[in-house]
Amino acid sequence: MKSLTKILLLVALIGLVGFTIATNERNNSIEPVLTEEFVPVKEVKVTNTSVVEYKNLGIMRASWYGPRFHGRRTANGEIYDQMAYTAAHKSMRFGTLLRVTNLRTKKSVIVRINDRGPYIPGRQLDLSKAAAEELGVIGSGVAKLKVEEITIKGLDDPLVSVN
Repeated sequence: MKSLTKILLLVALIGLVGFTIATNERNNSIEPVLTEEFVPVKEVKVTNTSVVEYKNLGIMRASWYGPRFHGRRTANGEIYDQMAYTAAHKSMRFGTLLRVTNLRTKKSVIVRINDRGPYIPGRQLDLSKAAAEELGVIGSGVAKLKVEEITIKGLDDPLVSVN
């Protein structure tokens, strides 16, 4: 009796939900019948709505700095935090965002320019300790990095955060 009740319940449920299938007379395959409510889209037009752009600045030799400068003022006036993702460059505007990629490890981080330096010949970028750790630069002290400037469409000035 229980199984008969289950079957009747299943038939009633199918009747309530309802579905339509039709057979293709050519090859007897089953296809869904399309109604005005469901019309498949044949062409999907994708537009790039990204507001973030990356400008390749090339390869730079980078070092890192940390403990000796931690808690001291940076060139833009904020307090240096060696565990923040920041960097120093001799001429880039403060607040400039960079995506830096270690060419050896292929790891990337985003840093914000908040200081001046490095002042050692042959180096173009000084990373915070946190950024250097993430990129795998701590041990060697110096690495070649691919550097890309991040720009945000519609934003004229770089992002600056002064505490």
